[in-house]
Amino acid sequence: MATIFLSLVTIFSLINLHSSNALSVNYYHQTCPNAESTITKVVKKSMMNDRTVPAALLRMHFHDCFIKGCDASVLLNSQGNNQAEKDGPPNISLHAFYVIDNAKKEVEKMCPGVVSCADILALAAKDAVALSGGPSWDVPKGRKDGKISKANDTRQLPFPTFNISQLHQSFSQRGLSIDDLVALSGGHTLGFSHCSSFQNRIHNFNNITNVDPSMSPSFATSLRQVCPMHNKVKSAGANLDSSPTVFDNAYYKLLLQGKSIFSSDQALLTTSRTKALVTKFATSQQEFYHAFVESMIRMSSISGTGTEIRLNCGVVNH
Repeated sequence: MATIFLSLVTIFSLINLHSSNALSVNYYHQTCPNAESTITKVVKKSMMNDRTVPAALLRMHFHDCFIKGCDASVLLNSQGNNQAEKDGPPNISLHAFYVIDNAKKEVEKMCPGVVSCADILALAAKDAVALSGGPSWDVPKGRKDGKISKANDTRQLPFPTFNISQLHQSFSQRGLSIDDLVALSGGHTLGFSHCSSFQNRIHNFNNITNVDPSMSPSFATSLRQVCPMHNKVKSAGANLDSSPTVFDNAYYKLLLQGKSIFSSDQALLTTSRTKALVTKFATSQQEFYHAFVESMIRMSSISGTGTEIRLNCGVVNH
């Protein structure tokens, strides 16, 4: 397993300047010293039963941070007339919430009311990457849990159909750079996509052609076979790269071969800056790992609206 540890000085310098809560890698050093190792054990055990867990946790953390910052709002359940984020259209396919719930239960046994759900999710996402063969890093901690979660807010998430301008705008609004965009897109090395997220590239692409011409013809044919025009198999789809349970740089290599799944992936080849980074990461896995770690720390440090430590990650405290 490749391991990259950034110095404390580097980590603190990377923490998003918009963050109002000072995060620290030693935040639970005195109050709950075994929290991180306990969370890792829960993630590892879950992975043994379900190899899709890492991709799910990484995506869950991303979807949490991109709406109101990293405050675990994605974990809240819908209640009464309020539809929560997890029931918004882009989040309906999120799963493995039970992993965070199990980790929370174990941590609560040791340190009641100390470790936030937002921090557990950030740590679980790091474990997801590291336990899949990717880099590890010290996660800055000290996030608080938010009380607001609305399904309508999920419209703020970047869509798989976005072009480079839309992606850049989405990331820059959250204090993330074009470099962060390319590095974090590498998270697509893990996981699976349903047909609906890339149907636009393989059927009725435009008035001239059915298939996105930037896509490898043979790759497009294989996708059209599993996702026909009037697909009725809800579970149908494709892996995001050739090694969907291993965190590596295959995503970038395939992207350069015209074998990316989403329009937003292909968009990374449409500017000289982003294409140069894709090529760099395709050539050097270590360069990708280093950039991914830095960008994950920046993203996971986006300030949230949290004010409490939830006792149950699915509901606010009363």
